[in-house]
Amino acid sequence: MLEVWGRKTSSNVQALMWCIGELGLQYQRYDIGHRFGGTDTAEFYALNPNRTIPVLRDGNHQPLWETGAILRYLATRYADAIFWPPDLFARTDVDRWMEWSKLNVAHLFTAPIFWRVVRTPAEERDPQALNLALSAFEQKLGIAEARLGHQPFLVGEAFTLADIQFGHVLYRYYDIDIERKPLPNLDAYYTGLKKRPAFREHVMVPYDELKA
Repeated sequence: MLEVWGRKTSSNVQALMWCIGELGLQYQRYDIGHRFGGTDTAEFYALNPNRTIPVLRDGNHQPLWETGAILRYLATRYADAIFWPPDLFARTDVDRWMEWSKLNVAHLFTAPIFWRVVRTPAEERDPQALNLALSAFEQKLGIAEARLGHQPFLVGEAFTLADIQFGHVLYRYYDIDIERKPLPNLDAYYTGLKKRPAFREHVMVPYDELKA
């Protein structure tokens, strides 16, 4: 049984839970962070001295933190050879697009765009800064758009761990009130993600509690 510490409205927790759902693993999740608090306790510090979520513990093993590291652990231990290939080069190919997604997609969306639109009061928003952030973000999405024009998933013909790290931000990107650049291949990709039960359960989560 996996134990997960982290609120379901955290994008990093959503990536982790989506992966757990795709792998069909049993879990117990504890609401920690934001309105739930709990990260400032001695008990949580013992789990993660950074006091950040998510944290995962698998049975009697030591707690794991940092979302990417947790995802790689789960894929290595529980996934099949398509989701996380055993061949070094094939796995590195998945891994590089996973890292690209974290550094160039998730990081360029969450604080620069999502926080500005959802977590900032309307009277305090900076439209020019938002437009600049959206332009930088959609420039990176253009890279995925080109790849998705000739293959169904980010790395190729099969759904992999890279799609977890890339795709988990797309629900909020398509849901928030912004003007989006036409990206038809990405649109089709996102439509496919919405058909995945684990994506619907763990990523397509209301975020009203985060609104300013």
